[in-house]
Amino acid sequence: MTTTIEITKANTSKIQDVDFENLTFGKVFTDHMFECEFKNGSWQTPKIVPYGPLTIDPSARVFHYGQAVFEGMKAYKDDHNDVWLFRPEENLRRINKSAKRLAIPEFPEDIFMDSLKTLLEIDKDWVKPGFGNSLYIRPFVIATDPAIAASPALEYKFFIICSPAQSYYSGDVRVLVAEKFSRSANGGVGYAKAAGNYAAQFYPTSLANEEGFQQIIWTDADTHEFLEEAGTMNVFFRIDDTLITAPTSDRILDGITRKSIIQIAEDAAMKVEVRPITVTEIKAAAKNGSLKEIFGSGTAAVVSPISAFAHKDEVFEIPKQDPSFASIFKEKLLNIQYNKSEDPYGWRQPII
Repeated sequence: MTTTIEITKANTSKIQDVDFENLTFGKVFTDHMFECEFKNGSWQTPKIVPYGPLTIDPSARVFHYGQAVFEGMKAYKDDHNDVWLFRPEENLRRINKSAKRLAIPEFPEDIFMDSLKTLLEIDKDWVKPGFGNSLYIRPFVIATDPAIAASPALEYKFFIICSPAQSYYSGDVRVLVAEKFSRSANGGVGYAKAAGNYAAQFYPTSLANEEGFQQIIWTDADTHEFLEEAGTMNVFFRIDDTLITAPTSDRILDGITRKSIIQIAEDAAMKVEVRPITVTEIKAAAKNGSLKEIFGSGTAAVVSPISAFAHKDEVFEIPKQDPSFASIFKEKLLNIQYNKSEDPYGWRQPII
């Protein structure tokens, strides 16, 4: 595979037509995108081209057998107009882990990093400064091989598209604890960012929406007793001053924001427990007053406080904390991401 990126720039920019004060998440895209084809057993010339529709055969295996994985990451602009990434090597590691699970060829690290930074350099005006403003980056791979035989494809395409974003969630979130549906199961693809994982969540989440809840806290598929994730996020619980989150497994996504929060908490001498946690334990803590916080973590939302949860016709309101762990972690992460504080971990990477 060549390391030279073939660049074709758009004739005109769409940026002047965008209202950056009123963005709908994931609806507006930048002028350019990255693409690279896998065929004849290897990745071909990487390209940056104008953003636009694809032409793809109806028999492409992605449509029939779901060979598709993706990532979510962000670029941030500081007060000096410099653009930064946050732990991008972790996103590449994870998309390759996801790809391997779905029998998709892994993508070379050096080409990914060079291509991503080149793409962001070209479209850097789309990254707006200010807390909450960012450029959401969506790398993804699909099987394009035109054949409907039930076997791994021989051809794929790797893309990176970018969308300017504001804060993903506004306000607190009310959640319903899953009693019937499951997000993932032992031995499955729950730890991978496979497209089908998310499609399977839409129906049970829509049922929760009808009951007045924005998201679901997913429980284990075997017993529905162990709390695992919240919507599309990892989930944390604060009992008194102890921070608790479920361990990663083949059911739970190895979240980059999750592991960053754990690191920050441990370095601040907070008590952190990474262990299985049950619905029974959390309900008991809510009843005796020791449950102080529940919050989700993820790239899009960063940290999303949960104001109430329901299980078996019981609703538990969670009193607001001031200051909250959620607000502390969010501020520390944003300060690193937007280059407003020192980065002792080396998480922040410049776009040069």
